Amino acid sequence: MAAAQDAGAPLTDAVTLLERLGLDPALRPGAERAAADFPLRVPAAYLARIPPGQPDDPLLRQVLPSAAELDAHPGFGPDPLEERERMPVPGLIHKYAGRVLLMLTGACPIHCRYCFRRHFSSAETASQRHWPAILEYLQGRPELREVILSGGDPLALSDRRLAHRVADLAGIRHLHVLRLHSRAPVVTPERVTPALLHTLDTCPLQTILVIHANHARELDGPARNALAQLARRGVRLFNQSVLLRGVNDSVPALADLSRALFDSGVQPYYLHLLDAVAGAGHFHVPEDEALRLMQDLGAILPGYLLPRLVREIPGQPGKTPVHDPVPD
Repeated sequence: MAAAQDAGAPLTDAVTLLERLGLDPALRPGAERAAADFPLRVPAAYLARIPPGQPDDPLLRQVLPSAAELDAHPGFGPDPLEERERMPVPGLIHKYAGRVLLMLTGACPIHCRYCFRRHFSSAETASQRHWPAILEYLQGRPELREVILSGGDPLALSDRRLAHRVADLAGIRHLHVLRLHSRAPVVTPERVTPALLHTLDTCPLQTILVIHANHARELDGPARNALAQLARRGVRLFNQSVLLRGVNDSVPALADLSRALFDSGVQPYYLHLLDAVAGAGHFHVPEDEALRLMQDLGAILPGYLLPRLVREIPGQPGKTPVHDPVPD
């Protein structure tokens, strides 16, 4: 029997997860091996949305370590977007014109099993030691207009530390846009605190928050309330999803997600083809199937609810839209 765990703390033990959800004990060996490679972490708020006894539940599939992660898939590797090659300072990725991405931390409130940075280390994040060099890099490039805060998850930082980082960035005169990519408002809605709202509300930069929801059931009452608080402070909200086998690879699931996002004040933005990260091959949905899904989705949803189907190709100047092939 696994040790008891604080009900409000993130769940980090695979055996406890299996027991708490009444899942087949035969899943234990694969779950433990996969979790040894990439640790399990499920917030209490997210775990509460997962019904017991359903091993194929779309929310559970995103967080449950499985033996399938140990299978090798051709073309899948530890750095599928080749980000390390575009990191002039640890924690700073410069691959697009006019904007840079800062990996503020390697920590995240939830460990999604398909995470494309699951093989990165804390040494590759924007630590306090590297922060002066990062600011110097940004100040010396007046062509930069936007900074993207990522990780890990930038909201894994404390309110105080995040406020300091935002203030430093706001002091660079040629920066105009601050964008945060965070799963926290969805998976840990309690992270949207008065202090965080104050930081974003008083930031002189245009502020965008790109959340990450893959399924409509992730947008429960507390998550919607957190998003509403952000929207009331003038934060522009977008969503990006990943197309995942067994999670949202159906027209009803994608349609429900877009509608739930819109009802939550969030604009559907991107639907990503899976990045080919080692350990996530079992989530892969082929491009031709993705195109059929988008065609069928477009037949039932208005255009403003349709996310853009994209993939990221290393070395390209931006996300690459995935279109139907042009007939000969």
